[in-house]
Amino acid sequence: MSVPLDSPALALRAAIHAALADDGALTALIGGARIHDVPPADAAFPFVALGEAVVADWSTATEAGTEHALTLHVFSRSGGRAEAFAIAAAIGEALHDAPLALAGHRLANLRATTAEVRRDSDGRTFHALVRFRAVTEPL
Repeated sequence: MSVPLDSPALALRAAIHAALADDGALTALIGGARIHDVPPADAAFPFVALGEAVVADWSTATEAGTEHALTLHVFSRSGGRAEAFAIAAAIGEALHDAPLALAGHRLANLRATTAEVRRDSDGRTFHALVRFRAVTEPL
């Protein structure tokens, strides 16, 4: 199955990326606009990566809609859990109920649902997972 170019999932990812890159509080915490769809192998820490998305039909009998379950990832190597939690909180502040403009779609809502921080198996990287739920509608 191919993803159409006017996909609400791709439009939402692009809007989230732009909102995070433009958020001064977040970029101050991560040292610039270190927000990646696919992080480079030599990405400087800390950074944010747009992660998994589960997309489901949210249509009614009369209206089309799409539900999105999104995960954003934070990777930190200095400051441990405290830095990872601070960055996760900044992401939540930047995106929770944000009125993002999506190409070809309308964002009905965007809600932060959970955040967790864990230590990766390398023993020195802390990894935060920040999860969101969104609903979009076609224009």
